[in-house]
Amino acid sequence: MRRKKDSATIVFMVIAYGTVALLTVLCLLPFWLIISGSFTSENEIIGEGFKLWPNELSIDAYKAVFTNPEQIFRAYWVTICLTFTGSLFGLFLTSMAGYVLSRKDFKYRGSVAFFIYFTTLFSGGLIPWYILIVKYLDWKDSYLAMLIPVLMSAWNIILMKNFMKSIPDSIVESARIDGANDFTIYSRLILPLSTPGLATIGLFLALSYWNDWFTANIFMTTESKFPLQFFLYKILANAAVLHTDIAANLSAVNFKAPAETLKMAVAVVVTGPIVFLYPFVQKYFVKGLTIGAVKG
Repeated sequence: MRRKKDSATIVFMVIAYGTVALLTVLCLLPFWLIISGSFTSENEIIGEGFKLWPNELSIDAYKAVFTNPEQIFRAYWVTICLTFTGSLFGLFLTSMAGYVLSRKDFKYRGSVAFFIYFTTLFSGGLIPWYILIVKYLDWKDSYLAMLIPVLMSAWNIILMKNFMKSIPDSIVESARIDGANDFTIYSRLILPLSTPGLATIGLFLALSYWNDWFTANIFMTTESKFPLQFFLYKILANAAVLHTDIAANLSAVNFKAPAETLKMAVAVVVTGPIVFLYPFVQKYFVKGLTIGAVKG
């Protein structure tokens, strides 16, 4: 009986690991095609399409992207600063809001939670938002226009509230008996126990800031203030780099800018740092998301 059970277990493990391996390959295949395409010559892609391995390696697309490396590195620096600052302050404010809404002794937590949830159903719209930012707050061409709107979201607050509700009330009660105030309980007890939730929200915030190009498209006019996503979007959107500073430099050296491979190179430049960041927070991400989702 035990031998049959062991055989069944082995068969199950082989099937399970084989299925996971197959799914992993299927998930990694698009990324590999992007990387391979970025190192393929334009003529080869036009004539033969995308392949797992190019016949001849070419870095023309990366030459086009990094023709003016100062602009790229400046855009990288703007995006990194926005991502770090926004994620840090966003985590602080979101965790404080989640802690307050998770406390049963907060009299108006139901009303406040309803108003926060209500914003997920209705919004003021793009035009009122633009008028608020430009006319009343005077944040036109200001980093604040890219930083503040993404700082907090109703979904993140609700997720953090639900995660903090899973922390036993006895921990808070014992701290109150010892004379700790709310901020001490929040900073010294709740935050260390909320690492999975904080990692989840932090990843959401970092992705929001890193991938945000629309806000810069609306409010930013100074090229030195462009974040990475918007700067690369302009390269792709301006007719294969024909109307950008990069195009002028390429024309000066009699270099024809690629079009298809340029898209692949831009994707690699943009997604590379986030892809390397995800494995470090993945274990917290899964735990925080599942715990926060099942709590009422």
